[in-house]
Amino acid sequence: MGVHVVWFKRDLRVEDHPALCAAAEAAQGDGGRVLALWVYEDEVWHAVESDARHLVFCNQSLGDLERRLGHIGLALVRRRGRVPGVFDALANDLAGAGLGGIAALWSSEETGQGLTFDRDKRVKRWARERGVAWNELAATGVQRPIGSRDGWAKRWERRMIAPPVGVPARLRGAAARSVGELDARAMGVRDASPEVDPGDPRRQRGGAGEGEALIESFLSARGVNYQRDMSSPIAGWEGCSRLSPHLAWGTVSTRSVYHAVREREAALRALPAGERDPMWLRSLRRFRGRLRWRAQFMQKLEDEPSIEFRNMHRAYDGMRGEDERAWGELERERFEAWRLGRTGYPMVDACMRCLRATGWMNFRMRAMVVSFASYHLWLHWKPTATHLARVFIDYEPGIHFSQCQMQSGTTGINTVRIYSPAKQAADQDPRGVFIRRWVPELAGLRDDELAEPHGAEESGGLFGGLPGGLGSLGYPRPIVDHARAYRAARDRVFAVRASSQAKRESTRVYLKHGSRKRGGRPRAGDWTGREDRGGAHERNDRA
Repeated sequence: MGVHVVWFKRDLRVEDHPALCAAAEAAQGDGGRVLALWVYEDEVWHAVESDARHLVFCNQSLGDLERRLGHIGLALVRRRGRVPGVFDALANDLAGAGLGGIAALWSSEETGQGLTFDRDKRVKRWARERGVAWNELAATGVQRPIGSRDGWAKRWERRMIAPPVGVPARLRGAAARSVGELDARAMGVRDASPEVDPGDPRRQRGGAGEGEALIESFLSARGVNYQRDMSSPIAGWEGCSRLSPHLAWGTVSTRSVYHAVREREAALRALPAGERDPMWLRSLRRFRGRLRWRAQFMQKLEDEPSIEFRNMHRAYDGMRGEDERAWGELERERFEAWRLGRTGYPMVDACMRCLRATGWMNFRMRAMVVSFASYHLWLHWKPTATHLARVFIDYEPGIHFSQCQMQSGTTGINTVRIYSPAKQAADQDPRGVFIRRWVPELAGLRDDELAEPHGAEESGGLFGGLPGGLGSLGYPRPIVDHARAYRAARDRVFAVRASSQAKRESTRVYLKHGSRKRGGRPRAGDWTGREDRGGAHERNDRA
């Protein structure tokens, strides 16, 4: 007898929560109680990737979780401190209250940052020393342990097809001291955009209820043109599911979303062909593929945690300056211009300003801003990844570091993508709606001048008739020349790729992380484009 503690991390829900259900069953079997625990961990919230916007979303989600736990007889106990020391203090409190201490610890598996990985190793030692069983249950599509990538997609599909677990019936809860909600000021959390209102309605709100509403609206109406809308920074605001922060914080489970999509597909197939929009099934099939894609990238960090800190493909070590402390004035100026949306490339600047204000942007534009920082500005992916982690409300470590490396060309098994910001503006924002919204100083330009305003100035267009040109509007000249930067970056990357060492290392990377979806066995040197999923290739994106 004792208390079964369910330790919530990035799984802030009661629906389809295997650890909660297992704890409830165990407590029923031994006559114990269940306690729901959340810990405000200073080391997590003081990490350079954490931001005030993350804590706002988290607290909103915790509020929703607290209400739902109340429906099954549980209170949410919030503590602040370092894990596992918090567990010792909680055990003492429970024992002092005559509840018998901690009978078992239950939680979901987590694919997190290096610091949470190290924390979990501490918890494992603590549990062994205290004689407490720590039960980690799978809650995402990430597989642990994994011996080989072969067969990964089939195993993922089997896990998703299994029905979601239900919400436990009313439980015997345990009470304990709680610190209540702690905001960013109380926790000392940084704010990447202090000038932006954290209550701005353009920022998504947390909570399972918000996530469930998004699932319903996406599958009933918004998602019909998902396959097309996902590339647009304009249409993507409504046409994308917008579930990414809810999946990242676990307010909804991937499996629940997967089942909702399959049920919608079945309902559509049951309709006469003339009564359904033919785009629906194509869009939903594409969306299901993105759910698998999401888990596939998280799996990379699960299998090789070091890719948070170093190049996935070691032949690229030293190609760019990783240590910000060693940067010169040029690198610092370029980074600041990129971070603040002052590069002189309107599409890049609109994206970076949008991110600072809202915390979300569609995938293609995310790829473009990383590509621009990595190739045009020749900045190492680690500092840019740190900044983007802070501004993305949906920051998911497993996807984030893998994608930042992929878009900067350091995986060795992906096509090199050097996006042309002007081409992306022409393709994805031909009427300048997105650019005018986020770069209002350019609002007076014609549509055909917005993609490359410096070109209009040089050719005697609208800017050319203004005293002071671009400068008179407060908009900077391009920080680099696209054509020269493109050629220089391409030559540097392909010089590394051509070496025999790089080809051997590519074999290792592919065997460790490569998708097996296309079949076939790897051969040294046969890598270009092999691992690509989504986005457009260099040949389609450059000017």
